[in-house]
Amino acid sequence: MKFAYEANAWGGVVGTPGSVTDVASGFYFTPGDVHRTLGAIAAAGYGGVELFDGNLLPFEDSIDDFVSAVEANGLEVAGVYSGGHFIYPDAHEDELARFDRSIRIASAVGARHYVVGGGAVRSTGRRDEDFTVAGAFLDNVAERAKASGLVASYHPHLGSLAQAPDQIDALFAATSIGLCIDVAHVAAGGGDPVAVIRRYADRLAYVHLKDLDRMTNAFRPLGEGDLDLDAIVEAVIDAGYDDWITVELDGFQGDQDHAAATSLQFLQRGKLF
Repeated sequence: MKFAYEANAWGGVVGTPGSVTDVASGFYFTPGDVHRTLGAIAAAGYGGVELFDGNLLPFEDSIDDFVSAVEANGLEVAGVYSGGHFIYPDAHEDELARFDRSIRIASAVGARHYVVGGGAVRSTGRRDEDFTVAGAFLDNVAERAKASGLVASYHPHLGSLAQAPDQIDALFAATSIGLCIDVAHVAAGGGDPVAVIRRYADRLAYVHLKDLDRMTNAFRPLGEGDLDLDAIVEAVIDAGYDDWITVELDGFQGDQDHAAATSLQFLQRGKLF
């Protein structure tokens, strides 16, 4: 098992402003110095990094520069994270153009995993057909990612189409894409991470770990929240998973460098993996 860290800890997440009028230009990205972030992740002891596809756009014509920076820090690109709306068929052509660009860059930097989050929620709420439309679209994205050598997965996320347990089940019934389990998002959305891992053990493609303060739904470093991480780790191992484990800590207000280091120490405690 190898451990990576999500770069969004140092800067959070914003979106490209042009996507307001141009769907194909919409990317997540984390503001800040990516080189400083790579150094912080390496200094904390991790072997890999995950980052948003938007943070790769500045290197689109100089991929070797980014790859060299990653390698200079002794890291690998464990994953690249993207997102979209999925539920509006008229926008699929433009969304696929964006995903094709994103997948191309992710493959070029040698990423292992391609994580897709999102799925829009209408102003009037979710419709049953949204899960069907989104599921078929995710299958299309997953096939394109696989053709480029990437392991594709969908990440249930707070505020997205698939947040609560019944919504996750509805979407995964409509798609064959793998699961990226983010244990804190699943718990904050009202689910049991262990139950979700066991239910979709044969589709577990990638793992995001962070802890959660259940009183406030605030994300915490590993071991500093309320999640039963030992049970979660046991479920991951029982599922036969043996790939990157990526720690993520978006929205944490404390010392991010210290949090990254303490989370890795927690994982290494008692040889959890």
